[in-house]
Amino acid sequence: MRASGRTAPTVADWVIFVLLLGGALLMCGPFIWMISTSLKPSAEVFRFPPTLLSANPQPGNYARIFSTIPFGQAIDNSVIVATSVTVLQLIVCSMAAYAFACLRFRGREALFLTYLAALMVPSQVTLIPNFILVRNLGWMNTYQGLILPYAFSSFGTFLLRQYMKTIPTELIEAARIDGANHAQIYAGVVLPLSLPALGALAIFTFVAQWNNFLWPLITTSSPNMQVTTVALASLQGQFNTDWPLLMTGSVLAIVPMLVVFALGNRSFISGITTGGFGGR
Repeated sequence: MRASGRTAPTVADWVIFVLLLGGALLMCGPFIWMISTSLKPSAEVFRFPPTLLSANPQPGNYARIFSTIPFGQAIDNSVIVATSVTVLQLIVCSMAAYAFACLRFRGREALFLTYLAALMVPSQVTLIPNFILVRNLGWMNTYQGLILPYAFSSFGTFLLRQYMKTIPTELIEAARIDGANHAQIYAGVVLPLSLPALGALAIFTFVAQWNNFLWPLITTSSPNMQVTTVALASLQGQFNTDWPLLMTGSVLAIVPMLVVFALGNRSFISGITTGGFGGR
């Protein structure tokens, strides 16, 4: 028997499903080809007509990349930098968002508009001032030089502020009546209710920092301080590129992002739909 309240899928539903499935498979095409190339010898990469499966698979490419460049250290550096920046942004942005959403003080809206104005400034504009500051502080080739310039995000503050605005003010007022101060309200009431938005911001930040290339490129020169993106770029030479090895590193570099999204996809979707992009 058909369950009550459910309707059979219509022809339009099946058409939409087939179109979405085709689009998903199309988007997976480059990733499938990347994995295929990572298992090929160099002579087969540009063979015509191209083949998806190699006649002579080279799984040893996944071991060879760690002996060719310090790729293991690069992955460790990326994990340290991306995780540290994510934690710092969650702390700093949530505090700023709490102030803009829950506190009442003179000039609050004007100050928030100033924060939003920072979203219109391209990161390339602040690249040289940040570089000069980091160099003068002696933070070249250090973790603090890679992490601290990204400890705050105007976008993160905006996202969390919009979500915190949806929290009923009655809960905050009840906490004040019970004698809770701002620190207790922030840590005990607002943060637990903002977990979906915090999860969305964590994924945004981690992925952005994992893929960050320009800043680590200009602030690190030691191979032991290179992150994954810079280490992969070093595989591309002026006259020759080891494409199977480059694709191997790209496959390995994607794995941490897939794990992060798989663990936090529910929180990510909930934070986006009910937060700053949900139309509330």
